[in-house]
Amino acid sequence: MSFTTTVMLAAAVLFAATFVRSAVGFGDALVAMPPLALLLGVKTATPLVAFAASTIAVVILSRQWRSVDVRSTWRLVVSSLAGIPFGLLLLKLAPEAHVKLLLGALLAAYGLYGLVSPRLPELRGERWAYAFGFAAGVLGGAYNTNGPPVVIYGALRRWPPEHFRATLQGCFLVTGLMIVVGHGAAGLWTPLVVWLYLASLPGILLAVWLGALTNRRIPRAAFGRVVYAFVAVMGALFLIQF
Repeated sequence: MSFTTTVMLAAAVLFAATFVRSAVGFGDALVAMPPLALLLGVKTATPLVAFAASTIAVVILSRQWRSVDVRSTWRLVVSSLAGIPFGLLLLKLAPEAHVKLLLGALLAAYGLYGLVSPRLPELRGERWAYAFGFAAGVLGGAYNTNGPPVVIYGALRRWPPEHFRATLQGCFLVTGLMIVVGHGAAGLWTPLVVWLYLASLPGILLAVWLGALTNRRIPRAAFGRVVYAFVAVMGALFLIQF
């Protein structure tokens, strides 16, 4: 496969992943990582996706920062940081395949339950952000999968689409930038990663814009079902991969 073909395929994958992230607020890593890992290898795909994810968060927040639930965001971020060391401990002690299999089963079950059951209970107190944020930190520190607990928290808080999308970016931006810096410290910012990112950047920006248009067109009444469907798909992808 030629280098030009590789660049075009990587850009296409990041475009699709960015569109999903911009439209619903999450899911880009699960869309992008499997094909990019096969195409480029994990050591190139991981920092490339991290660069793209941070870019998406910055662009969305630059336009929608007023929609961020600041009280929930800082609670989620602080508790996530507290959970990361426990996630690293989990990474050392627990079999990765077993933990990811359990995570996939829980996500799939939660998503399907939300789709077929009566309306799930609504979380009204901000204190729940600490529990979900801590869980996100544990999973992020262990397996770079901090998104699901934050997504579930937002769904249970009944955030409207634009609020859901913006607040998730506020949470993901802080942890995402930490991941990007960590990759740089580990020597993963190779010339190939930087070149692929720059080549994909126009498509990423276009996908953010198209995703924003889609997000505004999703009826509020249907948005919860869209989120539950994506959570179920996330769980299924975990089960398939692990």
